[in-house]
Amino acid sequence: MSRQMGVRSCRDFCRRFGVGLGAGADLLKLLESEAKHGSAQQRIAMTKIREGAKDGHAISEMMRHQKPFFPPLLVVMTRVGETTGRLERTMLTLSEHYAQQYTLRQNFLRAIAWPGLQLLLGIGVLSLMIWLMGVLTAPTGGQMTDMLGFGLRGPKGVLIFWAYLGVVAAVIGGIYFAFRKNIGAIQNVVPLVYQIPKIGGAIQTITLARFAWTLSLSLDAGINPIDSTKLSLDATDSSYYRSGAKPAEEAIRGGATLSEALNKTHLFPEEFITQIEIAELSGTDAESIDHLARDYDERAKRAMETIAGVASAVIWIVVSMFLIFMIFRIFGNIMGFYRQGFEPI
Repeated sequence: MSRQMGVRSCRDFCRRFGVGLGAGADLLKLLESEAKHGSAQQRIAMTKIREGAKDGHAISEMMRHQKPFFPPLLVVMTRVGETTGRLERTMLTLSEHYAQQYTLRQNFLRAIAWPGLQLLLGIGVLSLMIWLMGVLTAPTGGQMTDMLGFGLRGPKGVLIFWAYLGVVAAVIGGIYFAFRKNIGAIQNVVPLVYQIPKIGGAIQTITLARFAWTLSLSLDAGINPIDSTKLSLDATDSSYYRSGAKPAEEAIRGGATLSEALNKTHLFPEEFITQIEIAELSGTDAESIDHLARDYDERAKRAMETIAGVASAVIWIVVSMFLIFMIFRIFGNIMGFYRQGFEPI
């Protein structure tokens, strides 16, 4: 299994499984039904889980054998649900968690869909103009004037233009991939990213929302603070935050509270640490951190709107600059033709 189960698939699986268990359905029947849903990888994984469960193995144990297809949070929470006898409740809670993650992502994609379409239309118009300049002939004979000034004409010019765009897309994709995989420890620049106006704070808020939600789920399920912290740091999907697992564990084993341990990682803003500390003082960590998670959930929604707004603005600016450039370039060529017409012979 090379790819991890997607957020949407996790949401749907947990919802179906939780509802099925609540209705009193047979476990093997549920797993047999799950083997008919999702991608080919998911169907194969569910089939293996059913075979293992039929032989008396725990579902979480079989999930762990399918690593890394099942997210660590899903595996651990399933094990906790099996141990405590609250698998139904655990699955439904996980369903809400993954639904929240999926909604955030969809809201962002919807927000940038229209500006993105306009960018594609702009590229299409530019490609058409390059093609026409190589196909059409000028009234005086010969090739059309290069109104865009790119030195590109005809079908060959379009291919070269697309090649340039491909290089730009490859560079952007390479940077994204390197950041996701932390190649060359590139995620060490995360603190600098957080300093970017508007965008930095929004990205940090979304990351903290993931951490808070997972921490709330883990503590509520009865997982110890060390494992809860590790799971929550892993849920951020950031090597930068995962690096805090060891110092946090050492601090907790040394007698530090959760807020003190998180503070020693030097990863979290002071406001977040303060709210964790207040939750500890209340004496009901899981419940108080659940309120914190819901608060950051709302903040994350606003943060996603901010990121989407900035992304839309950037695309609008690119499209606008392109249109202004084209207008001035074409107008300049027309004026050049006009002046040539009045020059003395």
